[in-house]
Amino acid sequence: MIKNILHPENKVDVIQKVHPDYDRKILSIIRSAASPKVLRDELLQFHASSIADALFDLEPFEREKLYKLLDTARLANIFEYLDEKEQVECLNEVHIRKAIALLNEMEPSAAASLLRLISKTKKDIIIELLEPERRRELNLIISYSDDLIGSDMTTDFIEISKDLSIADAMRQLRLQAKDNDNISIIYLKDASDQYYGVIRIADLFGARLNDNLEELAETNFPFVYATEPVESVLDDLKEYSEDSIPVLNNENRLLGIVTSQDLLKVFDRESGEDYMRFAAVSAEEDLEETLFESVKKRLPWLCLLLGLALGVSAVVSMFETVVASLTILMAFQSLILDMAGNVGTQSLSVTIRVLADPDLTTKDRLNLVFKEVRTGFVNGIILGLASGLICAFFIHYADGFEWMASFSIAGCISLSMIISMVISSFTGTGIPIFFQALHIDPAAASGPLITTLNDLIGVVTYYSLCWLILIQILHI
Repeated sequence: MIKNILHPENKVDVIQKVHPDYDRKILSIIRSAASPKVLRDELLQFHASSIADALFDLEPFEREKLYKLLDTARLANIFEYLDEKEQVECLNEVHIRKAIALLNEMEPSAAASLLRLISKTKKDIIIELLEPERRRELNLIISYSDDLIGSDMTTDFIEISKDLSIADAMRQLRLQAKDNDNISIIYLKDASDQYYGVIRIADLFGARLNDNLEELAETNFPFVYATEPVESVLDDLKEYSEDSIPVLNNENRLLGIVTSQDLLKVFDRESGEDYMRFAAVSAEEDLEETLFESVKKRLPWLCLLLGLALGVSAVVSMFETVVASLTILMAFQSLILDMAGNVGTQSLSVTIRVLADPDLTTKDRLNLVFKEVRTGFVNGIILGLASGLICAFFIHYADGFEWMASFSIAGCISLSMIISMVISSFTGTGIPIFFQALHIDPAAASGPLITTLNDLIGVVTYYSLCWLILIQILHI
């Protein structure tokens, strides 16, 4: 029986039993003629993520039917599994009253992110019609720009006074827990409403009635200010494995918290933006951007890179006599340029990561430069000697050069690679540090810029050494 199940002909059936086609089932339910109660009961048997996956397989009028069938709490749960663009599309499709109910139900930071993406007119109408407490929360979060950590916080937390007794603290916990999901860490404030510290719910449950709440508090818990740039605090926050981090205002009062889930989203967003900058592409570009907007954003970078590329071509043309004398040199040009570009990009990536630390000193920056140059030199020695040996045999057997000439040419290739890799390590580290000193985002020192500069360096190094050693000295 087991053999029959595992027979190749039955593999598809096994996979289908393990992974049912929920999308197809959900679509058939929505498209059936059953009564609303029957449809609702059947849909409630599916996980919210499964419904979210099937949502955009439905026609707009079928999605409208789904919105009417499900209650607001269930729809808000489904919204959590949609990306922001899908959420905006759905919010624009539902009735304004349903949209308001959804935003009242959603987690505050998610609702604020969604409001940032819709039109200002509709946003103002919705905010005005929200429940007063939710309106206050969302206005607070939206007031911070996207590059500040306050824009990613949530107001879903529990805060109590540090002067409460254990019994009163437990009562406060029960009262606030019904309106808040993040209860694993409880935040404490002092008599002037300033943030004091935290107490973990496990410690509170384990405390005796005569214990002092203040003595159980952790006062060395990490915190951030809402006005701090995301990039400056992200690396510090990643070092902590806490469920949430408190966010304070300038008066040291608790405004909200950043959950570990929020931090993952922020890190993913920031990594994506840096990756786009490395490619000399605006981080805001997307599939819906017009052709003109995309061209306008990319063209300045491409013009700069074109100028540098023309410089590389001009330098190569200066060495026409060298190439005419030893055409074999052209075969190894890409070897030098590729390795120089690779090393420069590696150094750039390391440098961007290190420069994110706001506490970095001038000495630390110099140490980083020296470290990268030393690394480039050692790697250059290893790769240069290895590639030189291979090239010597290739030149001798493939092109018929004498052994002396073959090893001379290979020696120039090795030496050029070593020098190019050292200089590329320096530029890959030095350029972003220079950009930062000018108060320009170091990530703007993108990969294409570093690569093109290193091409120029590699060409000059390679052909200059070949001209000097092979033509002028050895007369090959």
